[in-house]
Amino acid sequence: MYNNILVPMALDHGVSGTTLKAAATLSNPGGRITALHVYEAPHGSVSTFLDEDAVRDGLDMAHQQLAKKTADYSDVTTVIVKGRSYRGIVEYAAKNGVDCIVVGSHKPGLSDFFLGSTAARVVRHAPCAVHVCRTT
Repeated sequence: MYNNILVPMALDHGVSGTTLKAAATLSNPGGRITALHVYEAPHGSVSTFLDEDAVRDGLDMAHQQLAKKTADYSDVTTVIVKGRSYRGIVEYAAKNGVDCIVVGSHKPGLSDFFLGSTAARVVRHAPCAVHVCRTT
């Protein structure tokens, strides 16, 4: 169905196995699957208390966790970009010719109706098809 699928991954959520399997199912033979993590650097007030080594260690840990989550999928490429979650996902998809985003989502709570979840924002702003995998 799709040739270039993006699977955004929040490393602290347990839905990555589901989204990667869905991406594999939706992928055409020979299609590309990219697992993307958007690394949000510490906010301004916090970053004044962190040295460069601490920030680098956090980014290194993110690389390790992403590699661990995708270890069972030899055909998945991993990428980490810096930025804000939904914006990083949408910009990466637009710049890299992604034709489907497979994103995990939790059951929406009250705060999601006021602020919006990352998945909801991706659905609203994505330049391509979006497949949402709902967790229970």
